[in-house]
Amino acid sequence: MGLEVLVLAALGEAFLQNLRNALQRALSDRVSLAGAAYARFVFAAPWALGLGLALGVAHGFPTPTPAFVGWALLGALCQIGATLILLQLFHLRNFAVGNTFAKTETVQAALFGLVLLRDRIGLAAMIGTLVSFVGILLISATRGLVGGVRNRAAALGLACGAAFAVSGVAYRGAALALDGPLGAIDRAALTLAFVTVVQTMLMTWWLERRPRDVVRRVLQEWRIAAPVGLAGMLASLLWFTAFALTSAAEVKAVGQVELLLIWFTAGHVFRERPSLRETTGLVLVALGVTVLVLSSRVGPVGTGGERYLYVSSRACSSRSALCNAL
Repeated sequence: MGLEVLVLAALGEAFLQNLRNALQRALSDRVSLAGAAYARFVFAAPWALGLGLALGVAHGFPTPTPAFVGWALLGALCQIGATLILLQLFHLRNFAVGNTFAKTETVQAALFGLVLLRDRIGLAAMIGTLVSFVGILLISATRGLVGGVRNRAAALGLACGAAFAVSGVAYRGAALALDGPLGAIDRAALTLAFVTVVQTMLMTWWLERRPRDVVRRVLQEWRIAAPVGLAGMLASLLWFTAFALTSAAEVKAVGQVELLLIWFTAGHVFRERPSLRETTGLVLVALGVTVLVLSSRVGPVGTGGERYLYVSSRACSSRSALCNAL
């Protein structure tokens, strides 16, 4: 059942994240980039906290470990930074290409996952990931392939991808670091509740020290900001559930189906038309995701079985650099 859950989670997340990004772009014109990023967290926190408490009451609350706190804080900080960079990218380039730059996170997630969690993916899955990555480069290129890599937004795009990649790996580490025979959804919801509350507190503290009264302006725009938070919370819940099942690289590679929705939104909402090169890139992305899904081996987690014990021990063993530091 794990593979079906992974695919459904990726499809649902793709739709919700695309919706959230489109709403955030509209909101950023009213309350600034920082305000649009803040809306994602402050309006998601009540939903995430409520879901986490409900599942905790129903199934029991695990004891937080130092490893869980460390991974969760790392993921929270990286996601805040990545969100701010992504919104900046929207203002440097058009909607579709700006979001595509962040998709370098797929390959980066494989590297960070190997270094931090000792996550390894199979040869076929790596081929699928690389094929998708080539498609991403074609989509993002403005003056051919080299132009796409060297354009002025590339540095921000790579930084955004790195931050999202580290956050995904860190969230996987946090979910697996929770003690007890919890299911994937329980691990995802409890991790999400902790992370979202921390992010809201950090962003509120930071914005209250800025001169433009961003917090008040975001709350006044609740008609747009509230759907941003709800869509973001549901998308993150699906992401976190997938992270509890398999490596961050495989989750993010399957999540490339979001690009199809991005281009649909770009064409029908923002009136941006993909070129032949960009369409070719989309085909490669779809092909790479298909190869990855067909080659994936996703097992149940948190049921006390061998899959959970094996992955969890790898995530927080003495071989993990971050767990060593903790």
